[in-house]
Amino acid sequence: MATTKVQPLLVNYKTLEEFKRFKEYGNQELTMLEDLESNIVENDSESPFFGIYYGSALVARMSLYRVRAKYDHYFIPPQDYLELWKLEVLPDYRDQGFGKALVDFAKSYKLPIKTNPRINSHGFWEKMGFQKAQYDMERDLGENPLIWMPSGVEERDVKED
Repeated sequence: MATTKVQPLLVNYKTLEEFKRFKEYGNQELTMLEDLESNIVENDSESPFFGIYYGSALVARMSLYRVRAKYDHYFIPPQDYLELWKLEVLPDYRDQGFGKALVDFAKSYKLPIKTNPRINSHGFWEKMGFQKAQYDMERDLGENPLIWMPSGVEERDVKED
């Protein structure tokens, strides 16, 4: 495989068209894109979308959002962390390291990461060093988040009732 380069995806209609090739395409992407477009003031606005191209085709993508420390209910010490959403690799390109490259890119920020895995993806996340977060009914609202912590970060204990 050639060198895999993760790059920010532009917030435009070309990216939206490319997203239509992914299984999880739907109203969430449309809503996110509309929100971002309405807030774009300059061409260099930060996009939360990252992807990997194979030739000219987008073959893997994810959304990566920074959550500010004041909203951190997962980690000690409280700090900014990343929320990783919609990591997906097109079927013909799986098992070639593209998913790992996206996760490694997220880890390169050296911030804790939280994700909500899709069905049947737990094995992948475990291989990437993620662990199940202690479940907190109020905080997690039926989700089963997985977390990754860089050195020096610990999981916050769930409050006892």
